[in-house]
Amino acid sequence: QVHLVEFGGGLGQAGGSLRLSCAASGLTFSNYAMGWFRQAPGKEREFVAAINWSGGITYYADSVQGRFTISRDNAKNTVYLQMNSLKPEDTAVYYCAATMTGKPRSVYDYDYWGQGTQVTVSS
Repeated sequence: QVHLVEFGGGLGQAGGSLRLSCAASGLTFSNYAMGWFRQAPGKEREFVAAINWSGGITYYADSVQGRFTISRDNAKNTVYLQMNSLKPEDTAVYYCAATMTGKPRSVYDYDYWGQGTQVTVSS
């Protein structure tokens, strides 16, 4: 059974930093591209960042480009999201997800999802 578990959410300040982690089990992690998505209250889930199986290719939403960095450690079955220069509009539940063949920016193409972790950014 596949499990994706996010860690590291919480309360941050505008201009500050938080680091999210997502630990995967039950799948061959290095076969999957990994993504981070977020969902704010009353809004649809949106793409944040994604990384290919090797970590050599990354993708970012325009809203986080230059502020967030996605990375992975295949030896630890873990994907990370380093969030710098936080803004109040980054407040959302953040989800990690895994896809073997889907388009990295598409929420519909991911096979497995974590339960989410809340990130709240105060101004």
